[in-house]
Amino acid sequence: MAGQGRGAVRRGVVCLTAGLLALAGCGAPPPDSAPREIQSLLDRRARALLARDEAAYTAGLDASLAPAARKEFDHLAEVPLGSWDYRVKDVDRTGRDRATVRAELGYRLSGYDSGPVTTERVLDLIERDGRWYVTADRPGEDAAQQLWQQGDVDAVSGARSLVLGVGQPEERLRAIAAAADRAVPAVSAAWPSPWAGRVVVLVPASLDAMGGLLGAPGASYRGIAAVTTGAIRGGPDAPPDRVIVNPEAYGVLGAFGQQVVLTHETTHVATRAATSPATPVWLSEGFADWAAYRGTGRTAAEAAPELRRAVRAGDLPAGLPDDKAFQFGGDADGLARAYEGAWLACELIAERWGEKRLTAFYRAVGAHPSREGAVEKALHEVLDTTPEEFTTAWRAHLRARLA
Repeated sequence: MAGQGRGAVRRGVVCLTAGLLALAGCGAPPPDSAPREIQSLLDRRARALLARDEAAYTAGLDASLAPAARKEFDHLAEVPLGSWDYRVKDVDRTGRDRATVRAELGYRLSGYDSGPVTTERVLDLIERDGRWYVTADRPGEDAAQQLWQQGDVDAVSGARSLVLGVGQPEERLRAIAAAADRAVPAVSAAWPSPWAGRVVVLVPASLDAMGGLLGAPGASYRGIAAVTTGAIRGGPDAPPDRVIVNPEAYGVLGAFGQQVVLTHETTHVATRAATSPATPVWLSEGFADWAAYRGTGRTAAEAAPELRRAVRAGDLPAGLPDDKAFQFGGDADGLARAYEGAWLACELIAERWGEKRLTAFYRAVGAHPSREGAVEKALHEVLDTTPEEFTTAWRAHLRARLA
């Protein structure tokens, strides 16, 4: 027994020695410190931008990138940034002293954004004498441009709005801010549910620049005066909405048309939390038009000319427009008829059942867990009607208002 015990001790010593040798030189390599060091570099860069310290902002950049970085730094001078953060998501070591990094950039506008707008950036870096330097900084593969990447940003603050523009006269930005300020209380009157009560409007220099902000060809938005970006039912961490103005289409509208456009888009901002994948486009767009025309005294003949022509020609729609009818880039007259028919559907609800029922109907549809059955259930529970009865009533409303 004693001999066996001494042998067990000897074997334990051998195993322990082998384990120590493995820890000393035969185990896994030390972890790569590059992700932590690069994150620290980007954190310093973010703090420098917020502090408007150009020297510190460019300190971690390769000399070849510094001129472009200084230009971007200048473009952001008037943007009221409340936060600016990078989050390193992936580091790909492309060589002994080189790396490509995917990072999420998040920024927040002070006084307007409750959460950050996020976008992906791809950065190339080189290591020299134990320090990393950024050699290139570009949008991610599917990331849209940001306004400051298109030129110097001019900022105009309204009472309830912030308008950021590139290549636009200051008086035009001020006129847009005034229209946005008027839109906010009009929307709050139509949509009494709590919302932020403020709106951010971006005005790029051209139609193509608008497409850049939306990550799509500018031609897709030809004739569209403005669009609103935002996450459908995104929750408290969803990126904030932005109203993006098409300077070409918006510019040819009169003052009344411009006001309707901004009130319509601001309605999308206000109703965002109640809008979900269950909400059909006819309801979200129709409600936004109803809010925009509400109280203006505009007649159906004035606000729905394309649908009026169709109805007078005997082409009465068989049913409410489906989502495809609202796609940009197709038949312009058909798109107009879809918007006009959606507006008149919401007007019908407001007139027959009351405005409170209209907003309750909107919320009930958006609260449904899926598109299937959402409208049917809300029609029954809120309006005490059926899809067939509502469609019949809507078609009769079109005849009465447009024939």
